[in-house]
Formats: sequence, C-alpha cells, structure tokens
Amino acid sequence: MKRLLGYFFQGLLYIAPLGITLYVLYKLFIYLDGLFNPVLYKYLQINIPGLSLIIVFLLVALLGFLGQTIIARPIKRIFNHFINKAPLVKVIYSSIRDLLSAFVGKEKKFNQPVLVKVNPISELEKLGFITQNDVSKLGVEEDKVAVYFPHSYNFSGELFIVPVENVKKINAPPADIMKFIVSGGVASYDNQKLN
Repeated sequence: MKRLLGYFFQGLLYIAPLGITLYVLYKLFIYLDGLFNPVLYKYLQINIPGLSLIIVFLLVALLGFLGQTIIARPIKRIFNHFINKAPLVKVIYSSIRDLLSAFVGKEKKFNQPVLVKVNPISELEKLGFITQNDVSKLGVEEDKVAVYFPHSYNFSGELFIVPVENVKKINAPPADIMKFIVSGGVASYDNQKLN
C-alpha cells in the first residue's frame, strides 16, 4: 500500500504542473474571450469562440505601436528630464531599468552563461553571466570581466569582477541556465553538461 501511495504521488508530480498550467490557460482564455463577446453578439449577432481574444491581442498591439511611436517619445523625454533633476531617483530608476532591460529588452545582457572558479583550493564553482568583457574603465587590472551571479529562488544577484582564467564559457541556452540558477538547481537540465 505504501508503494502504491508513492507511485500515486509520483504520478501527481508528473501531471499536476501540466494540469494546473492547462487550467490557468483555459480560465484566461475564457476570461479574455468573454470581454467582447456580449458586445459583439448584441450589435453584430456573431458569436465566434476566440474572436474576443484576437480583438484583445490586436488592441494591445495597437496600443503598443501607438505608445512606442506617438505617445511614448514625448512622455519619455519629459519623464527623463524630471528624473535627471533628482540624482538619487535617477540612480535607482536607471539601475532598475537597466537590470530589467538586460532580462527582457532588445539588447539582452545575460546571453553568455559561464562557470566561474570561485575558490581554486576547494574547486568551488558558481554559475553566472558575463555582463561586460572589458572592465578597464573601472580602473581594475586587465584580463578581468564582469560576471553577474543571480541568486537562487530570488530575482536579485551579485556582480563580481573575476580573472578571465577563472571563467569558463558554457555552450547552453542562457534562459535554461537562468532557470537552473533561479530554481536553486532544481529545474531539470536536459542533455547538456555544465562544464
């Protein structure tokens, strides 16, 4: 009986994430699909499943286009003017903006995963991402790079300047390495070695 219960929980571990994901997607689809359906049926007498979802997608894309081309530039210019007038706010705002754009911006910074030897005596190594290949502008010695180490189970991290010879590039998708680090090594990593 104990073995059967163990198999049950093992099966639950396999099916629960998929089931919950499908349920959330289904509920999201139903919610978004229901946004415009009453209006469309009232005025156009049509009821096509998924049409509201397409309308929501197109409206958000249109808003993004208008925001980026017409609205955002003048507002961004005014906003940056006020941010530049407040030095402390400028430092905080620009740091957060740069960090977020490194994850999701057009110029992603976390695109080179590396394995860094932190302590040669104990062979301790740490996973991270090269953010700058040249840190000479900081006044540090040559042959060093900036490596960002995300924290596990958190969306923060630390930046270290390390000797190049202690850094080993990893031939792996950056998103997979980030997921592996943030999950504390719990996330599975298929068919690739971290060395």
